Amino acid sequence: MPTLTRWMVKTALGWLVAGLVLGVAMQLPLAARVPALAAVWPTYIHLLVVGWLTQLVFGVAFWLFPRYSAERPRGSERLGWAVYALVNAALLLRLGAEPFRAWAVVRPALALSALLHLAAVGLFIANTWPRLKPRGQSG
Repeated sequence: MPTLTRWMVKTALGWLVAGLVLGVAMQLPLAARVPALAAVWPTYIHLLVVGWLTQLVFGVAFWLFPRYSAERPRGSERLGWAVYALVNAALLLRLGAEPFRAWAVVRPALALSALLHLAAVGLFIANTWPRLKPRGQSG
């Protein structure tokens, strides 16, 4: 298993735990008295969908999709690491800013988080698309 895949899968598992802990925290009686906890529903969803599911899919796809070529079976490892960095930087930014989203000063951070996720998806597609060739066609 490639190092990048191991990092993505392990980080995805970390986001799964973080998302579930946040989900439990939102259900505690204390949550009604702590406005920041009540405001993190979108972050909870992002942690589970982007942090856990999407990153898990990205990591496994990097590992298991068809070979790009004999020299570079997984395409660009540098692009793969960029995807990893962008996804996780965007999640951390969102996690820090979301509880304060009512403050106008935080909205640019949330927009930047969304743009970083978009960039990560674009790089993932750019790196993966050439690996999706018809059966029998080599790199």
